[in-house]
Amino acid sequence: MPVNPELRLRGRLVRSLGQLRDMLPGSFVVRYRKCGKANCRCAQGKLLHAQFQLSLLLEGKRKTFHIPAELAEEARRGVEMHKRFQQAAGRICQLNLRRFLRGKEKPAEQEPD
Repeated sequence: MPVNPELRLRGRLVRSLGQLRDMLPGSFVVRYRKCGKANCRCAQGKLLHAQFQLSLLLEGKRKTFHIPAELAEEARRGVEMHKRFQQAAGRICQLNLRRFLRGKEKPAEQEPD
């Protein structure tokens, strides 16, 4: 019996969600700024310091969290995982809606007049 390609795709998407368990909400932001020290390389506006942040809505308010440089790449990956999660969830919902609507139409077609 052939497997429905939509079911196969949905199954693949659902199984892939386990890989996203370390996802983080929000946006990963890199800002460049001066540190304020007179003798620092950044004092003339060149070679500014990178500052890493995670920006998100928390309890309806915009919150920004400082991310240490050693965790920046992990945070960037976590935010990217969340984007992939949202895309997969949207695709799964589209497939489910299409299947639901097709199932809804079939009984109406099979009813005798």
